[in-house]
Amino acid sequence: MPSIYSLKPRFQGLLRPLARFLAHSGVTANHVTVAACVLSVGLGLLLTIRHQERVLFLALPLFLFARMAMNALDGMLAREFAQQSDLGAYLNELTDVISDGVLFLPFAFVPEFEPLWIGVVIWLAAVSEMAGTVAVMTGAGRRYDGPMGKSDRAFVFGALALWIGAGGAVPAWLGWALPRLLGLLLVVTIVNRVLGGLAEKKASRTGKGTS
Repeated sequence: MPSIYSLKPRFQGLLRPLARFLAHSGVTANHVTVAACVLSVGLGLLLTIRHQERVLFLALPLFLFARMAMNALDGMLAREFAQQSDLGAYLNELTDVISDGVLFLPFAFVPEFEPLWIGVVIWLAAVSEMAGTVAVMTGAGRRYDGPMGKSDRAFVFGALALWIGAGGAVPAWLGWALPRLLGLLLVVTIVNRVLGGLAEKKASRTGKGTS
């Protein structure tokens, strides 16, 4: 299903000169991965503690874009500059889940949203990433199927944070409907990643059987 993730190759193309500069400067993929997580946790906790100062939410869309760039850079450094490692694989998956959870947590304290449903969205987001990584355990590739992958979630929460930070009022119906819609889309994402992984594995076995 459509996902903003499909735009990643073009985005990486724009960042390739920066990746080359970082590699030649001694910056590693793991450095970028850990830095993105530390900054995510710091901003998420700041917004959670000071959620009543809504203007601070304006920092979130800018940071989510920067984090997307950092996530693309760490992958490019790993693949294109021979920096892939087992530790990097763990860091890449774990820090993404940690960062998402902390960055989305402040919305649980925005009165228009129900904390329980924001918690459900955070939990389902973590499960969707697990569904993508479990495919690797079965012999398939890492799954990034949509419609609510990491980039899509960043876009939705970034747009929402921009609206809140600019002083926009969140309608009661949106506060009720949005988390439920995100939850539904995340369930679809989980199912798509499981089915996609199974289909890929089946196709691989069929190909070997006919070769």
